[in-house]
Amino acid sequence: MADFDLKDLERRMRGAVSVLKQEFGGLRTGRANASLLDPITVNAYGSPMPLNQLATVTVPEPRMISVQVWDKSQVQAVDKAIRESDLGLNPVVEGQVLRLPIPELNEERRQEITKVAAKYAEQARVAVRNVRRDGMEQLKRHEKEGDMGQDEQHTNASKVQELTDAIIKEIDEALEVKDAEIMQV
Repeated sequence: MADFDLKDLERRMRGAVSVLKQEFGGLRTGRANASLLDPITVNAYGSPMPLNQLATVTVPEPRMISVQVWDKSQVQAVDKAIRESDLGLNPVVEGQVLRLPIPELNEERRQEITKVAAKYAEQARVAVRNVRRDGMEQLKRHEKEGDMGQDEQHTNASKVQELTDAIIKEIDEALEVKDAEIMQV
């Protein structure tokens, strides 16, 4: 009996989906979302640190993000990191709180962001297909080495294909949802 592990393939494919969802979280949609600031690192205490280790990020209104910096001495560093990120946000500093108004997106910018979302989705699809290819090669190798019969190899190959189709469908649905969110005015 071959040691073919469909669960491992599924885990690797789901990893591609979770990376995609993380990347989607970083896309600006014209609506405030705390995960928008996740990729920002701040030079604090002599080393780069993620923003969420220096401040509390909340969304008090649909078009506003609030960043409560814990250490007063780090307010300027956080402000600078947000301004220098390519998110196009201009913080308003009020003591230890930074308010980030989310500007309206114009139609052209929305189109650009949907193209970026489509690119992320395609990268996820490619990653899933690569995992599928690895699984199929594994199956062929097991059959060639005599660890697995031809029928078992075909059965497992169709399971791998079904899993691949399901995950790709999930990616396409996530892209549709994100596109609708981006294009919503």
